[in-house]
Amino acid sequence: MQTIHIVGAGLAGAEAAWQVASLGVRVVIHEMRPGKMTPAHHTGDFAELVCSNSFKAKSIFNASGLLKEELWRLGSLILNAAKAHAVPAGQALAVDRLLFSSAISRSLREHPLVTIISEEVTRLPQNGNSEPWIIATGPLTSQTFADSLKEFSGEEYLYFYDAAAPVVTYESLVMTKVYRATRYDKGEADYLNCPMNEAEYHTFYEALTSASQHPLHDFETGFFEGCIPVEELARRGKDTLRFGPLKPVGLKDPKTGMTPYAVVQLRQDNVAADLYNLVGFQTNLRYAEQSRVFRLIPGLETADFSRYGMMHRNLFLNSPKLLNDTLQAKGRHDLFFAGQMIGVEGYIESAASGWLAGRNAVRLLQGEELITPPQTTMLGALMHYITHAEPKHFQPMNAVFGIMPPLQIIMKNNKKLSKKERQEEYAGRSLAALDIWQNQNGIEIGMNNCKT
Repeated sequence: MQTIHIVGAGLAGAEAAWQVASLGVRVVIHEMRPGKMTPAHHTGDFAELVCSNSFKAKSIFNASGLLKEELWRLGSLILNAAKAHAVPAGQALAVDRLLFSSAISRSLREHPLVTIISEEVTRLPQNGNSEPWIIATGPLTSQTFADSLKEFSGEEYLYFYDAAAPVVTYESLVMTKVYRATRYDKGEADYLNCPMNEAEYHTFYEALTSASQHPLHDFETGFFEGCIPVEELARRGKDTLRFGPLKPVGLKDPKTGMTPYAVVQLRQDNVAADLYNLVGFQTNLRYAEQSRVFRLIPGLETADFSRYGMMHRNLFLNSPKLLNDTLQAKGRHDLFFAGQMIGVEGYIESAASGWLAGRNAVRLLQGEELITPPQTTMLGALMHYITHAEPKHFQPMNAVFGIMPPLQIIMKNNKKLSKKERQEEYAGRSLAALDIWQNQNGIEIGMNNCKT
């Protein structure tokens, strides 16, 4: 039996491996953890979430929610496990990160067609392989393998810094100062809210913007806009946080009946509800400074930090120059790439690229025509963007409606479509196109006996 090799068992690699095995093809996963760890990982489990535990919005009228619905219909292991191990998070899909990654690991380790090799792959496979390889080592690729990628691409890589938020224990919170609420009372009151008055906010702001940070070493100091450290965001202006992650609108304090000056939100991080992460508080502050500064937040005065926030270097390829929209390398028919290293930003976006790489690797092995989802789907729009953007200005991309082809319908009842109506049109068009595409290519709907 022929084999497909996958390097890396993160979100993209795990999804790709499941798709390959589900189609009856043997797959070998090469994963260096736990023998060799990255600066951000804590376990040897597959698909470990190193930043937030949130997969963002659930609604299909949100771009991220639409991509999740597409993957659900396409039989995604990652999305199935996320739904199975969800924790309360209002209108978002968040998971118990340990149960989630444990379930992914178990599903793959127990599959009869999956073989796990726990070792570091230091170089790309040589050209001319009869068996396809999927490279999904992620943005934390080891330096040795990164050097091999650099040799292959013949270009300098693009780097940016990514950051994770701290996690605190529930029992260490001062609950007399904290209240439960979801913005505008939409859904269940799943978030813990730490209200600040004006004086408390200014004290916190001054401490945050003057706190000591970890050095950024010798790399380019650019930040991905969707994951800017809270201290960097604060330096953009004294009220920037109040219009961003600390926005108090729709979060009235039930004790006073008033809207606070600013609010820090905590989101449940595990099923046991004994860990909470600080929403929007990804940071590069030194650990001692995190303890000092974040304990200025009302309710966190005695906080016990289960995990401090951190910053790490992320690597991504110049995909418009290197990849086809099938995620096959230009000039290397046997080589596919997937995950954040190709310039998709976000958990579900990474899994989506793994789905496509896995499916196309099987089709290549079986002598079938490779597939590309319609651009009118969120999956297709994302894959098209990262392989057709302007190479000189290429930056990582989330699922957003702006990368999709314009709507044909722009008026209804002689009025321009509202934002909500446009989102509904995008979602309806996308799911209709996905349904036709699945039927045309014989892609089954839903999961293939996935037990998570």
